[in-house]
Amino acid sequence: MRYLITGGAGFIGSHLADALTTRGDRVRVLDDLSTGRRSNIEHLLDADLVDFVEGSVVDDGLVDDCIGSVDGCIHLASAVGVQLVVSRPLETLQRNVRGNDTVISAAARHRCPLLFASTSEVYGKHSEGAVTEESDRILGPPSKLRWSYATAKAFGEALAFSYARQEGSSMKVARLFNTVGPRQTGAYGMVLPRFVRQAVAEDALTVYGNGTQSRCFVHVLDAVHAMVLLLDEERAEGRVFNIGASTEIPIVELARRVIERTGSRSKITLVPYDEAYADGFEELGRRKPDTTALRELTGWSPARTVDDAIDDVIAYERGTRSAQLAGGGLRIAR
Repeated sequence: MRYLITGGAGFIGSHLADALTTRGDRVRVLDDLSTGRRSNIEHLLDADLVDFVEGSVVDDGLVDDCIGSVDGCIHLASAVGVQLVVSRPLETLQRNVRGNDTVISAAARHRCPLLFASTSEVYGKHSEGAVTEESDRILGPPSKLRWSYATAKAFGEALAFSYARQEGSSMKVARLFNTVGPRQTGAYGMVLPRFVRQAVAEDALTVYGNGTQSRCFVHVLDAVHAMVLLLDEERAEGRVFNIGASTEIPIVELARRVIERTGSRSKITLVPYDEAYADGFEELGRRKPDTTALRELTGWSPARTVDDAIDDVIAYERGTRSAQLAGGGLRIAR
């Protein structure tokens, strides 16, 4: 199979490229490198396992050419991260809405099967128990800029399903919950790599709010495995699936575990939300996925724990720091 991965030089996209090329598929990566990094796929480029196209998903002609040459598309490209969403809301909305429209429309036009990567953010402030794919969305007001990302992703889902129902296009949706692992950066509010970077540097770990808010973190390799299963599963057509772990962990406990597993002498500092984010931020207490639909269809369940993810991020951060020091100076990656 020949696959296009939009955002394929990013955190999740590069791991997906690894998985697909390992099993013998050919991969084309489309990425503008605004948040992705060429270094994430350099090993695949050196081995001639992927074709890399540097460009944007809002470029209609480029997207049309890319999708017209493949057998399937995974649309991951997105402006993402709470800090980016809140501090640059206009870019978030425009890039995500226009990108979704461009890619999804091109996939429908070329009859190219599409897996649309959505997000748990579409559930908004829904925090009562585990959310299923049919749970109601509870969003804050449009003036709260955090919800612009959820709105853009929900638009993408609605567009994909509309093409599927009206035009008979092949569309599947994967809602990703708090995916973590190596290659994820601490930029734009990604909590685990930020904690690890602070702990390795013996800096204070900055926990926003009071730290009692909880999340369910899934290792990127488990999330990618689920996405590959959905790509291959014909019965997933026209459906949406949660991808995430079920074990909740308070953010302050995540910070404690990072300190313990790095052997760091770092302390934990609580930072009020109004100091951490620009106006327009709104936090939610918990978010937990119900992955029954995915498990019953494919047999998938996470094989790795949050501690496994912490250890892998620690190893990646230390390896990156060593390489940067050996190269003539420590530089903080984007």
